[in-house]
Formats: sequence, C-alpha cells, structure tokens
Amino acid sequence: MTAPTITAPQLALARTAAEAALAVLPTSRPLAAGDPISATPDVLTEGQAVTARFSGAAAGEVVVVVGQDLADALKESPIGELDLTAAVRPALEAAARAFGPVVLDPGTVMEPGVALSALAAKDDSVAVPLVEGAEVRAVLALALSPWPTENPSGAAGVARREPQVSLRGGLDMLHDVEMEVSAELGRTRMAVRELLTLNPGAIVELDRAAGSPADLLVNGRLIARGEVVVIDENFGIRITEIVSPAVEG
Repeated sequence: MTAPTITAPQLALARTAAEAALAVLPTSRPLAAGDPISATPDVLTEGQAVTARFSGAAAGEVVVVVGQDLADALKESPIGELDLTAAVRPALEAAARAFGPVVLDPGTVMEPGVALSALAAKDDSVAVPLVEGAEVRAVLALALSPWPTENPSGAAGVARREPQVSLRGGLDMLHDVEMEVSAELGRTRMAVRELLTLNPGAIVELDRAAGSPADLLVNGRLIARGEVVVIDENFGIRITEIVSPAVEG
C-alpha cells in the first residue's frame, strides 16, 4: 500500500511542533528534529511512549516516544521512581500548542509500537524522528482532524533549536519534573476500635517527642529533617539535616 503523501503545510507544521517539543523534552543526548515522515509502528521500537488527545483551536492526538535512557533515569532516581507522564507532558503541550490554544488530556503511557500503531491507523498521521546524528533516539508523532492548511494564527513561532553542546544526564534530565513534597510530624498505630471513638477534641499521641525535627518527604521518601517554623501564618520547615538514601529511616 502506498504511504500517504505529506503535504507541505503538514511538513512545516509537524516540524514546528517537533522543535517546540524538543526544546522542553528531557533527554540525555543532544537531539535535532529530522525530516517528517508518515507515521509507522517501527519508527522507534525501544523505550516508552506517552500519548494524549487535544482539542481547541485544533483537534488531534500527539505521541512522544522517549528512549530507554530517560525511562531508566526516571525509574532509578535517588529520590524514588518518578512519573514518566509528568516528565514528558511539557513536550506534549508544546507540540499541541504549535497549532494554537488547545486543551490537552492527561496522557497515557504505552509501549512505543502500540502507540505508534494506533496513530498510524489514522489518516495523514506524521512522525518526526528526533535524531542524534543518523540514530533515531526519540519520536514526536501527530494526527490532526483536519490538519490546518497554513500556520494557525496565535500559534507561537519556534526557532529551530541547535543540538545541545553538552549532554544532560542523571538528575539534570529531571529538573523540570514536579514532585509532591510533604512534612510529617510523627506517626502512630491505632486499633480500629480506637479510630472509631475519635471525636473533635481528642488527642492522638505521636511517636515523636515535642521539639523533635519534622520529616520532609518527596513522593513519600524521606530526604531531609528540619524545624517547624511559621511564615506569614503558614507553616514551614527550616532544613537542619539532609538524609542520605543509604541511611534513610
């Protein structure tokens, strides 16, 4: 079967979207946007994909496939396993907004072949390889219904990004990923019958002495301890100790 022809407006818009995504995509390698091609399941078979639908000034679906290096870095972070969707979402949003103001769905993690197969089944789907030299390291794929016939008004122009001079590795790839941070004064264990008797005014004794430092946790993992302070009527934590993962607990 003959592959669908990519029109000149599609090519230009897909490249613009890819360059917008590449500017905020966390990666350990210096990448550049390659030439747009018709989307196929085998553009990139290793790694993980995140796919999301969008609607607004344009309607369609966007897929970002990232290499295994980023997926592994997220899983093996010293502060715990991080969310791939949260890491890739800025790139999904940047690509979709190349077509004007849109609302993006939360996004779903899939195997690359599954995500690209679903997109390739749609008419006029386009993939832009994100390459390091001749090697495809990531992919941005798009399917719009319909594709705009020209650059949408209100879509931000994106200057072509030159490959990075130096590699970003380890936690540098994850600097823009948002994390849930919480403080804990202490814990205790209670029988169900005790929980059922709780009422306003009851006091629950914790396993920590008065004046002891509070714990600071990121995604449930202890990273620091500190003193409870008040800042403009809000509680805060003054850090007194950074906890090494090796001595956590």
